[in-house]
Order: sequence, then C-alpha cells, then structure tokens
Amino acid sequence: MATEIHPKPLTRKPVLLSKVEGSQDVVNMAVIVPKEDGLISVSEDRTVRVWMKRDNGQFWPSIYHAMPAPCCCMCFNPETRRLTVGLDNGTISELILSEDYNKMNPGKTHLAHQSRVTMVLFVLEMEWLLSTGQDKLFTWHCSESGERLGNYRTAACASCLQFDVETKHAFVGDQSGQVTILKLEQDNCSLITTFKGHTAGVTALCWDPVQRLLFSGSSDHSIIIWDIGGRKGTALELQGHNDKVQSISYAHHTRQLISCSADGGIVVWNMDVERQETPEWLDSDSCQKCDQPFFWNFKQMWDHKKIGLRQHHCRKCGKAVCGKCSSKRSTIPLMGFEFEVRVCDSCHESITDEQRAPTATFHDSKHNIIHVHFDATRVWLLTSGSDKVIKLWDMTPVVS
Repeated sequence: MATEIHPKPLTRKPVLLSKVEGSQDVVNMAVIVPKEDGLISVSEDRTVRVWMKRDNGQFWPSIYHAMPAPCCCMCFNPETRRLTVGLDNGTISELILSEDYNKMNPGKTHLAHQSRVTMVLFVLEMEWLLSTGQDKLFTWHCSESGERLGNYRTAACASCLQFDVETKHAFVGDQSGQVTILKLEQDNCSLITTFKGHTAGVTALCWDPVQRLLFSGSSDHSIIIWDIGGRKGTALELQGHNDKVQSISYAHHTRQLISCSADGGIVVWNMDVERQETPEWLDSDSCQKCDQPFFWNFKQMWDHKKIGLRQHHCRKCGKAVCGKCSSKRSTIPLMGFEFEVRVCDSCHESITDEQRAPTATFHDSKHNIIHVHFDATRVWLLTSGSDKVIKLWDMTPVVS
C-alpha cells in the first residue's frame, strides 16, 4: 500500500526582485519613483543617485550627484519632481529632476540646523519645508521664499518627523523617547501635547491620516500605536523585534504595518484585529498570588520568618507576582506580544490556543536595514542599509 504524502504548506515570504550595489558608504535612505522603474538614494558617501532599470533588468545610476557633505535623509515629491536632501552639516538642499530622470538641477539651499539633519518633509499644500536635527530643533521654512517661518526646541536630539496636512499637526520624535505634537501656523507654533511610552529613543514615526493613528518605533525594540483620533489616550504596544526598530510604513489598503529593525528583521503586522492595551504594572510589597513577601518587605519577612522574593509582573493582568507563581511563558499577540513573555499561572491557563494565534509574520532581509519605503500601488518594499546595499522586494505574498 502506497504511503500517503502530505505536502508541507508553503511559507509566504517577500520575494527579492533586485539588489542594488555601488554606494561607497551607508545608504541612509532610498525611495521608489512612482510610475517609473526607478529608485533614488542618498548616502554617507555624499552622493545622490538616481537608479533606472535597464533592459537587462538591472538598476544602473542615470544620475550621480556629489553633495558638499554626507547625505542623511531626503524627501521626494513626484508631482513637482522636487528632491529635498538633508545634510550632515545642517543644510537642506533642493534639487529638481528632469522628466526623464536623467538630469538634476540645483534649487534653493536652506541653512536649517547647526548639526546633522535627521529628517526632512516637503508639504506641497502649504509650500512648507519641515525638518528635524541633532541640534534639538524642529524647523519649518517657506520653500518658495527660503524664509525660516519658525522653530521649536525639543527635549533631546530630534530624530524623526511626520505631518498631518488636514490639521497642520507636526509629530516630532526625539532621543529621550518622547513624541511631541505641535500645531503649526504660518509663522508660529503651539504645543498640543507630549507622549512618552518608550524606554529609549524614538527612531521612527508613521502617520495614518485615515484612522488617525500614529505609530512610533524605538531603540527599545518596540512599537507603540497612539490613537490620536479616538481622543481617549489609548496606546497599544507591539513587541516583535530583537533589535532597535529603524523604520515603519503603513499599508492603508490592507491595514497592515510593516516594520524593520537593525538586525534585518521585517515584520508585517495585521492591524485589522481588535487589539488590547497592556495593563499597568501593579505595586505590591508581597506576591499578589501567594502573599509571599518581596525582598524589601522587612516587616513581613520578620513576622513570618521568611526570606524575601524577587518581584515580577504578569504581562497579561499586570499583577506583582513571585517567580514560583509566574513560572509559565506565553505569547499574547492581541496585546502585541508575539514572543513568549512571563505570565502568572492563572493567566497562562486562561489563554486559549486561538488567543495565541500570531497576528504578524516575520522575515529576514539578510542585511542591516536603516530605512524602508513602501509603494502601495505595486506592493513593493525598498530597504536600504548600513551594508551599502539597497534591496527591492515584492511584498504581495505577505501584504494582501
């Protein structure tokens, strides 16, 4: 009798379309040119390069433009073909690309910061140029006149930036782990509020204007979802990286979040599920399960002649528990814990197999990612990294 063979299910993963090499130093940022087989990259080697796909399927530089300082970041507006580049010396340079992407003409230069520019955004609707820098400043200029319209000093080095056109709110992340929300006017700004949920610097921000959600990634390996539109202060955590989160992008049409970390990990999160807030950790002088004293509770230790225990917390209920009462581990995907975390024994028993079902997929890009750019029209993801390499991925198998 023939043995029945059960084929293994195929693992869905991104498909590598192209690997672009040629930069002499770290590629800090790269973007896909809409409606064209082209890429634009900026690098620590002081170059701006436009890569166009040739007949042989390979990307070759059609423009190689040297800048006066290392290129840290950029913003490309396809409608005007305006490329805005932030430099290590604090200046921001504007470049205009020709229709065939084979020529580049210099535009205005803005003396925006005293040190490295960390992010630039060009807002066509207002003709504003927004930027953040390591000098702890957020600034905005008029792109037409070149005039500086205003600035705001942040708590620490400003590292990332997003903007909502409808409300004119700027979201600024800094190295203290804080996110600042500012309301911009033509020549002044007002502080709306600040958020602080990360235990390390904020490294990436992504704004969804439809759901009015702000996503922040951090060196603490986590992502926090701030519900700005709900006005209830809801903040959801996502824990799925083993290294600092470098860049995040949101696929509006499928409600999926794409995050990348320094170790090359790419995580695709399903945001079309009912996620839960993580509980506040409770304070107690003794285990809230067995009542054993913790090691600082000298009175109870003396009264009961017991050795104090180390305090832990259950990630599901937030209770303060001892090691014996929290010996189990479990994933809690709906709370954002895609890796196993400590839970008390009673919570472990209450978590069903259905509740342990993952809400994210994990992929290895095999290069050290600094930045990602997602093209929703073609479902392509562009990753650039400290290994001087750019990789173009077809995300159709995992973003759908």
